[in-house]
Amino acid sequence: METADQLASVGTFQVLKLPLGFIRVLEWLFAIFAFATCGGYSGQLRVSVDCMEKASSNLSIGIDFAYPFRLYQVSFEAPVCEGIRRERVFLIGDYSSSAEFFVTIAVFAFLYSLMATIVYIFFQNKYRENNRGPLIDFIVTVVFSFMWLVSSSAWAKALSDVKLATDPDEVQLLISACKTQTNKCGSLHGARWSGLNTSVAFGFLNFVLWAGNIWFVFKETGWHKGAARLAGGASEKQAGTFTQEPYNQGSFDQTGSYNTQGNLGQPSEYSQVGGPTSYSNQM
Repeated sequence: METADQLASVGTFQVLKLPLGFIRVLEWLFAIFAFATCGGYSGQLRVSVDCMEKASSNLSIGIDFAYPFRLYQVSFEAPVCEGIRRERVFLIGDYSSSAEFFVTIAVFAFLYSLMATIVYIFFQNKYRENNRGPLIDFIVTVVFSFMWLVSSSAWAKALSDVKLATDPDEVQLLISACKTQTNKCGSLHGARWSGLNTSVAFGFLNFVLWAGNIWFVFKETGWHKGAARLAGGASEKQAGTFTQEPYNQGSFDQTGSYNTQGNLGQPSEYSQVGGPTSYSNQM
């Protein structure tokens, strides 16, 4: 407890009130939701096979599948409607690559968000002392934004294919007994997709969070600070260009001879070339 109090006193938790820290916490939280709703999924569908020979019928065949959705490994037994014979039927499709890619990005995003939040709180001075920390943070944020977009799009497409491959009407076409018109096959219920639909929503929401945080991370880099200094210097220079000295009648002098407040007793410097300079000379 004393260690926690010491860390709390040393840490700068005020950063969590700023967009940079607050969005990192949201990224950490929504990354958990993304990989939990996808990686922890398991579903079941049920079909029925009603043979003409009632003794061979099976009116409730359960088919279970789960993450990572290697459906070609999922099998179930179905009656052949020829005595007591049964066949093993396998589903079609392998969508593990998209699902695992999505979960992997979510896990790494979770770890990085957690690490970045700890750095913001307890190592803020070291983070800001040179441009390396903000620059690495900026590059990683850009990469994760792109990876969230790619993985979420790929997983959304794979999910639609999983829904099609596990549709009870499509599964019935794999059962040989259902190809005979004398036998009747039906679907009892399909799988529930609310959890996986939520995972796709969380994936695109994570993309929005990471893409939106790019600007706030960029503001911490030397690139933004250098551009701000250049813009500030240019504005000061432009303001100095339009600054004029106060008008002073006594200081205004053309060609060093004209003075509006000059004394009348002083001799004038104005003379005509080759002409007399005084009245006595004319005499």
